[in-house]
Amino acid sequence: MPSSPLRVAVVCMSNVNRSMEAHRVLRKNGFHVRSFGAGSHVRLPGGPRQPPVLYDFSTPCKKMHGDLSSKDQKHYQRNGVLRILRRNERIKPGPERFQECPDPFDVTFTCGQRAYNRVVADLCAREQETWQPVPVVNVDIDDTLEAASLGASIICELCQGLQQAGDTQSRLAELLQAAEEKTGRSFLHTVCFY
Repeated sequence: MPSSPLRVAVVCMSNVNRSMEAHRVLRKNGFHVRSFGAGSHVRLPGGPRQPPVLYDFSTPCKKMHGDLSSKDQKHYQRNGVLRILRRNERIKPGPERFQECPDPFDVTFTCGQRAYNRVVADLCAREQETWQPVPVVNVDIDDTLEAASLGASIICELCQGLQQAGDTQSRLAELLQAAEEKTGRSFLHTVCFY
């Protein structure tokens, strides 16, 4: 077993729900984890019959919470966004964008095909420095609280299997096949390089 925990990145589009829930679960289980969004902005649902609310990735969770509370506190309380932002504040100050992070990871999980496509495109466009392989695995997760919780537990199980294997590359296909049989899901995956 490796002496240090896996360095894990988890990416959804806005770094608000799915990747943050996985961040919370993985950190609780002892992994070195960072979470990110791959979109151009943090996108939150708008008020009734309103377009989505967009924030820059540099916007703190606390500021988004205050802004949405002042716009329509009852609506954002009811749809759970304020609760999600409070949870996120306990994890880290605010959302981060994957494309702006130069740090290498042992494995990167995405929470939907759009995020997967953007992460793979970004990693392929980067100048390779170490040629360290990094698997990118997509776990399709609907953007709901319940689905985020289930997806986080699937990602955590995969990370635990990889941690025990000690060799991320050789064991990944086997772990994904077992996860596909257990969950009935299929997982996109590829290997990129840092």
